[in-house]
Amino acid sequence: MDIFQVIILSIVEGITEFLPISSTGHLILASHILGLSQTDFLKSFEIAIQLGAVLSVIFLYGKSYLLKLSMIKKLVVAFIPTALLGLLFYSFIKKNLLGNESVVLFALGIGGVLIIIFELILKKREEEQKQNLETLTYKQAFLVGLAQSVAIIPGVSRSATTVLGGRFLGLSMKSAVEFSFLLALPTMLAATGLDLVKNWSLFTHSEIGVLFLGFILSFTVAVFSIKFLLTFIKKYSFISFGVYRIFIALLFWTFLI
Repeated sequence: MDIFQVIILSIVEGITEFLPISSTGHLILASHILGLSQTDFLKSFEIAIQLGAVLSVIFLYGKSYLLKLSMIKKLVVAFIPTALLGLLFYSFIKKNLLGNESVVLFALGIGGVLIIIFELILKKREEEQKQNLETLTYKQAFLVGLAQSVAIIPGVSRSATTVLGGRFLGLSMKSAVEFSFLLALPTMLAATGLDLVKNWSLFTHSEIGVLFLGFILSFTVAVFSIKFLLTFIKKYSFISFGVYRIFIALLFWTFLI
């Protein structure tokens, strides 16, 4: 990987991590455009820069929620489904799903259709979505985590599943989005930690430098992406993201794959 490729992938990750359009899917497609082969190092790099983006949540929300024991417990409960499935299917996911462009495009397209359908349903139930994070129950947290576990499939979008799942359970849009931000922390810390433990000894000094640069860049861009999303949801639903996903899936399937 050259410096240009590192910068592009890191920016793509920072922008897309918290939007309901699948950061993993976009990284795989961006790698295709850049002509990068899906090597084990590239897959590890993609996981590492996701952690960089996710740690921006600590920068923005550390004092608000992460120092509260009750919130930490809810995040642990919500993380359980993804942790179990991630450990069980780690090897299969990395070998067969990460880097699989067909899986990504299928998930992006179908996910886009489902987002539009879910938004139309939720629009009719908008008056029911008033709950905030303080009143979120452990059962609801677990169910949001269960929704998140579907996103182990590249292209599904962790953000989309958690936000829509939270809103179906009664959370307001803002609270569902913020819980999605927070839940990204244990999820990506575990995913990156597991991958680095398994592969750290295989990295060269230059590859470690590449991982660090990507980490810093994705962290910086993600801070602005979070602020953008919080402003966006004050006026708009996720329907435009659903349309975008369908467009991208069709575009790549028609011209690039």
